[in-house]
Amino acid sequence: MFSKIQTCTIAREIWEKLTQICEGNEETKENKVIVALRKFELIKMKPEETMTEFDERFSSLVIELARLNKTYRNRELDLKVMQALPKE
Repeated sequence: MFSKIQTCTIAREIWEKLTQICEGNEETKENKVIVALRKFELIKMKPEETMTEFDERFSSLVIELARLNKTYRNRELDLKVMQALPKE
């Protein structure tokens, strides 16, 4: 990472470069949102997955979406979990 910022001369320039490296440009951010939303839409509990494992995976996805400024009400999350559980 240092090699990417070593030519920067002021702190603001370093900060902007690091932000771009870590967060990406606007197109990258938009793609991250699209991918995360699609994962949320399609999430299902896997046959071999325990409820704890599913909860961890679901919670991680909700946190990722929140970091991307997409939040849900508790009711929406509850409904999504119910839809993601196996029928049996």
